[in-house]
Amino acid sequence: MKLLPVDEARARMLAEIAPLPAEIVPLSRAIGRVLAEEVRAVRDQPPFPASAMDGWAVRAADCPGRLRIVGESAAGHGYEGSVAAGEAVRIFTGAAIPRGCDAIVIQEDARREGEEVAAPQVKPGHHVRAAGGDFRAGDLLVSPGVRIDPWRLSLAASAGRAEVAVHRRPLVALLSTGEEIVEPPGQPGPFQIYDSGAPALAAMAQGWGAEVIRARPVRDELEAVMAALSEAQADLVVTVGGASVGDHDLVRRAGEALGLSFRVESVAVRPGKPTFFGVLADGRRMLGLPGNPASAFVCAEMFLRPILNVYQGAPPEPATITAKLELDLPANGPREHWMRAKLSYAAGEARVRSYRDQDSSLVSVFAASDALLRRAPGAPAAAAGEVVEVLPLARA
Repeated sequence: MKLLPVDEARARMLAEIAPLPAEIVPLSRAIGRVLAEEVRAVRDQPPFPASAMDGWAVRAADCPGRLRIVGESAAGHGYEGSVAAGEAVRIFTGAAIPRGCDAIVIQEDARREGEEVAAPQVKPGHHVRAAGGDFRAGDLLVSPGVRIDPWRLSLAASAGRAEVAVHRRPLVALLSTGEEIVEPPGQPGPFQIYDSGAPALAAMAQGWGAEVIRARPVRDELEAVMAALSEAQADLVVTVGGASVGDHDLVRRAGEALGLSFRVESVAVRPGKPTFFGVLADGRRMLGLPGNPASAFVCAEMFLRPILNVYQGAPPEPATITAKLELDLPANGPREHWMRAKLSYAAGEARVRSYRDQDSSLVSVFAASDALLRRAPGAPAAAAGEVVEVLPLARA
C-alpha cells in the first residue's frame, strides 16, 4: 500500500467531498450550524443617536449652567419634542438623544434642584453613541461558512433575522468491528475489552456538526462486515478497526467487495498508518480508521473533522498554534508524528509538554491531553525552549 503524507491524504479525501444543500432553520436552533448565506444589516445600529449613560441630555453650548427640565427619554420611549437653549431632558442608557441635544451629563456630575438641573461643562458628543456606530444598513454582519455561536447569533438577531439558511448536517454511519470488543454494559469475556473508541468518535462527530448512526459491533466475518456496510446508508461511512491487512482485518476486503475505489490506501502518520478513504460503488464515502483508540482519535482530528467541515461549508484545515517545548524531544522517524501533549500558558506565551508514553492503545493519555504536538517526518531532536506546531484539542 502506498503511504501518503498527511496533507496529501487530506487533500485527496476533501476532493471527494462537497458542501451539502442548505436548509432553513429557526435562529434559536442554529447554534453550531454553518451559515449558508450572507446576513446583512437592514438598518443602522443604533438606528438613532443614543445615550451611553444615565444622566441628562443637554446642549453642550449651554454648559456649565442651570437648565430647565422639560421631559424624559427612556429606552423604547423617546422624548418627542425638540430641546431649546437652556433646556435639558432626563435620559437613560440606550435611550434616543432628543433633537437639539449633542451631549450627555452623567447623573453623578449633575445636581437636580426642583425642575432645574445644574450641569457642568461638557464637550459635544460626550457619552453619545452615534447612529450606525455598531453597523450600517447593508453591512455584511455574518459571512457564509462560519459556524454560528451565541455571539454570531446575537448579530443575526440584531439584523431582525428569525431564520437563517444553514448547510444540512452530514449523516455519519459509525461501524466498529472486532470480536474483541464489547459495548457497555455487556460483560466482556476473558479475551475481550470494552469498546472505548466508537462512543468517543460518535461524540466527536456530533460535536463537529454531524448526525451519527451507531451500528452494533460486527463480528470478524467477511459476510457480516459486508452486510453492515451495505446497511449503513449515510453521507459518510466511518469504520473503526479492521483497517489493516491482518487475517482478521476484513473492512478493506468488505469495502472492495462493495466496489470501494480507494483514494487513500494508507497514511504516513503516527499513530494511524492504516487509515484509508474511498468511494463505494453507490457513491457513499468511506473513511476507515484504526482500531486503537489513540490512532482513531488522532486521525479523526486529522481527517474526519475536515471532512465534516467541508460537508457543512466550513474551512477544512486544522487550526494550529505555536508553543515552546518544556521538555527535550528525540529525533522523529519517517512518519509525521502527532504526539499527545499538555498545553500551559506562562508570561503570555504557550508552552507544551508531550507525554512520554505515546502508545496508541492508551486511552488515559488521550483523556489527559489537551493538544497534539506535530513532528515532521525526519525532524531532528528538539531542545526545551524550541518552538513547535501544536493543535489544541477542544476540552470542556
